[in-house]
Amino acid sequence: MAKSKVAIMMGSDSDLKVMNEAAIILDKFGVSCEIKILSAHRTPKDTIKYATRAKARGIDVIIAGAGGAAHLAGVVAAHTLVPVIGVPMTTEHLKGIDSLLSTVQMPSGIPVACMAIGKAGAKNAALFALEILGARDKKIHKRLEQYRKKLTKSVRAKNK
Repeated sequence: MAKSKVAIMMGSDSDLKVMNEAAIILDKFGVSCEIKILSAHRTPKDTIKYATRAKARGIDVIIAGAGGAAHLAGVVAAHTLVPVIGVPMTTEHLKGIDSLLSTVQMPSGIPVACMAIGKAGAKNAALFALEILGARDKKIHKRLEQYRKKLTKSVRAKNK
């Protein structure tokens, strides 16, 4: 089986600090990723081209982070059958609620998984991507089991 690969996309380089959290987690699990800055609004043709060719390039899951009118995940999902996970970015005026609603309110037929706003969302997007990959990759599944056990131990240790 070919190595799993995740694409991490974002609408602006200002989102890189947040979206890098996903890359860090994927790296810890030994899953390669590529990072692209593509905008649903400023580079729509490039975004569509990237999305339509994702599967052929070996991409198994796409994580898309965007703020404001956060259409990136939806545009990408509309042009590929690769699972898309949206990460809403924090915004200045509405603190990311606008991004959240733009990401989560997809029309029937074009699903996008939506995570929390900001860094927690980026981290959970990576973990959710790993769960998707782990459904067919036993090594990733085993690493996720170990990860969860460590989380449990860390919480229990704080209660002693």
